[in-house]
Amino acid sequence: MKGFGIRDQMNGVQEPPGKTWFWELEAGVIDAGRCIQCGTCVAACPSNSIGVNPDTDLPELVKMCTGCSLCWDFCPRGGLRYESLWPPSTRSPEAEDVPVVVRSDAADPYWKLTGGPPGDGLGAVLEQYAVRAATKADGAQDGGIVTAILGAALAAGDIDGAVVSRPSDDPDEPWKGVATVATTPEELRAAAGSFYNQTMALSALDLAGYDLPERPRLAVVGTPCEIQGLRAMQARRWPTGAHRVDAVVLAIALLCTKSFDYEALMLRELRDKRGLDLDRVSKVDVIHGRMIVEYRDGQLAVDEPIKHFHGAALKGCDECADFLGRSADLSVGSVGSLAGWSSVLVRTEAGRLAVERARGRLDLRGLDDPDALALLDALDKRIAERSLQRKLDSDAPLFIEFAEHVSSYAGTDRAPVVRPR
Repeated sequence: MKGFGIRDQMNGVQEPPGKTWFWELEAGVIDAGRCIQCGTCVAACPSNSIGVNPDTDLPELVKMCTGCSLCWDFCPRGGLRYESLWPPSTRSPEAEDVPVVVRSDAADPYWKLTGGPPGDGLGAVLEQYAVRAATKADGAQDGGIVTAILGAALAAGDIDGAVVSRPSDDPDEPWKGVATVATTPEELRAAAGSFYNQTMALSALDLAGYDLPERPRLAVVGTPCEIQGLRAMQARRWPTGAHRVDAVVLAIALLCTKSFDYEALMLRELRDKRGLDLDRVSKVDVIHGRMIVEYRDGQLAVDEPIKHFHGAALKGCDECADFLGRSADLSVGSVGSLAGWSSVLVRTEAGRLAVERARGRLDLRGLDDPDALALLDALDKRIAERSLQRKLDSDAPLFIEFAEHVSSYAGTDRAPVVRPR
């Protein structure tokens, strides 16, 4: 909010019409506790005016804002109607006696910011599998298939690197993930496994300092909200400053119901409240509605319902209705498959090629329980609807103006239009 003081000192100068400033985003999303730390605003800023505060891990203004509106327009908790990015769903042939048409390529003009049909079912799906890596990297989560797929794409020359999460180098931040661009098989393996804090991943698309070709090709592994921001920026081209959104050729979404604040989860809840020795931890996982933490000696350190940790979750996650990562090339998670396997939804031709490249490194079979994915997705939408309705009922400043009443957040033509004060 401190940025508004600048306006008071403008000596009556008329502000240009149609401007939306970073301060609106700061007030409506960041200061309101709704930021999901995806990094979209950082990557979208054409003047490189937005950075990441090293103490809070939140976006901050690092130089003059030009009022271009892009940080607000593309923020999944600001002006972005992210469900408009979802390709048309693949409908079951049994549902109606009509041909099934799948348009699941981001280059298709049907896939646009101005809207599309509701994302029912599992979304656009070309193929669906239960998958595990034939050889898992140390620390890999579930089936270990993301590392295997990225390794195969790197070996084939389809990508030059991948935006992934690796452990922080700070000894005071055990089990904190930070975004990086892995460019070698060794760096990919070192990034295997999951972290349950957001990393401002899209801010890592500033590729200065990485040994990459002049026109690099990258994969991005992220939560659905990070893929939402990425797809929105790719759908509307403009000079994007230092961040190479155009370089991303493969997007992998990790199925997600919520992410956590690092200090609240790892330090307050696990280390301080439950007495965990974080230096001994070998794995942190959220599976079947439970928080699981294991030590390197095999001891089970924590096995509790995830609801015990909701106080450490990012509040903006409650508004998300995209558990399945519908705008990605591949959606990957543990729900719907047996223990030790990963569920994979292949959504685009780019995703299909990535799986084919890695087929020799993978064990594949039919998806065990697609209904489990659909059920959790439906629950996620209900939570999002209730969260948005509570904000509307409480007269929260950001939710002043809606195009229609929030009755179906997943229905594109009935999605709320959120505008700044």
